[in-house]
Amino acid sequence: MKSSSPSKASRLCANIAENSKEVISMKYKEIISTLPKRDTPYPPYEFCQYKGFWFPFNFLEGIAFLSEVFKADSSDIFLCSFPKTGTNWLKALAFSIMTRSDQRFYGSTKLPQEIVPTMETDYVFNPTILDAHELPLFATHLPYSLLPQSILDSDCKIVYICREPKDTFVSLWHFTKTLEKTVEELKDIRSNPLEQEFEDFCEGKSFCGPFWDHVTTYWKASVDRPNRVFFLTYEDLKSDTLGYVKKLAEFMGKPFSHYEEAQDVPEKIVTRCSFQNLKSLSNLEENKTRSAGLINNSSFFRKGEIGDWKNLLTEDMVKSIDQITQEKFQCLGFDFPHFGTV
Repeated sequence: MKSSSPSKASRLCANIAENSKEVISMKYKEIISTLPKRDTPYPPYEFCQYKGFWFPFNFLEGIAFLSEVFKADSSDIFLCSFPKTGTNWLKALAFSIMTRSDQRFYGSTKLPQEIVPTMETDYVFNPTILDAHELPLFATHLPYSLLPQSILDSDCKIVYICREPKDTFVSLWHFTKTLEKTVEELKDIRSNPLEQEFEDFCEGKSFCGPFWDHVTTYWKASVDRPNRVFFLTYEDLKSDTLGYVKKLAEFMGKPFSHYEEAQDVPEKIVTRCSFQNLKSLSNLEENKTRSAGLINNSSFFRKGEIGDWKNLLTEDMVKSIDQITQEKFQCLGFDFPHFGTV
């Protein structure tokens, strides 16, 4: 780890006093109570709209609190994504690039979601996690516009991964179905039908939605600040994983040496972090009994395929979401690889 990385005690600004935390907490509770809300089948996860994006109520206080007190360092790297777009795969690759052969990963069966904290969600379940985290590597599902100001003002680097929206929705749908089976407080709740969830996604009312606005914030940031924001798609990463591992290493300031290239270190990282390997790790008995927050580890990996939307969405759904995508992204000069219809 770089010597410029902050000490564990410095992740939250200047030793925030307990009474200051309470004042900040009260302030945001009052703000949150006035936000637009939408009903969900999951009462503990009522959604609120905060600065144009939708989040579960129980995460909002952590999001707002971190925006005010989180202290970024110039050596930090933030892995950013909309949910279910390749987050944990990116975590595994970035961690492996940063540590090469660190035994905390390769000598154990820990999974990416356990090694690289997702700031706003992991903080809710464990407020000490950010100060206890040793590496300058963090993840977040926040849009660029809602990142803590210290991140935007520092020279830290951001890697953003996005995914074709139809596959994103389908992965999110299946993930929600898995949660209903594994999260105790959701087991007796009857969820919305597919059609309603699809409508909510298209209207931007899903977790961290609107999806298209989320992607747009990072795309524009990558155009304005290419040395600080690395934008990639799940589809490109999947089609040329080795090539992107090398590009990521360069961007992260951890390029592979000639010796490492000769020893096939990049190739070994690709193999260790392959979807099938990560899924196999998540299905180990010892991992099934552990969880990330409320979520069972085995819930994070399903198929990881491109085009799985063809197995779930109707032709009308495909036309609807494709039209939104074209309208939202045509002015950006950006399109998804493998973008297509039924």
